[in-house]
Amino acid sequence: MGNLVADLTALLATLDVASFIGAFPKTPPDLYAVLTPMDDSFAVQGDGMPLDEEQQVRISLFSRGNYRVTKAAIERAVLSAGMTILGRRYVGFETEHHHVAIDVANLYFLTKED
Repeated sequence: MGNLVADLTALLATLDVASFIGAFPKTPPDLYAVLTPMDDSFAVQGDGMPLDEEQQVRISLFSRGNYRVTKAAIERAVLSAGMTILGRRYVGFETEHHHVAIDVANLYFLTKED
């Protein structure tokens, strides 16, 4: 079975965006993302068994500078990877960083080994 946190970590690495799960380091870089798992559900059932799992993760992007270029690059990469963007919003300015949230979902089909 796939793992959305792992997939997003790899995707962000290709964009040179450092990512952390759940929290950021004591001294955060100028640009980074925090990945927060939001939901895992069995979206489709068949014969009483789950056929797939929908995973949702919030990407919290933090940037000291102009965040728009990086936000757009993340959105393009997420959509190009076949994932779904559920929502996006500017959260606010927090301790020297702009904070933007991008909620992402992906469907992973289960196999007999899962």
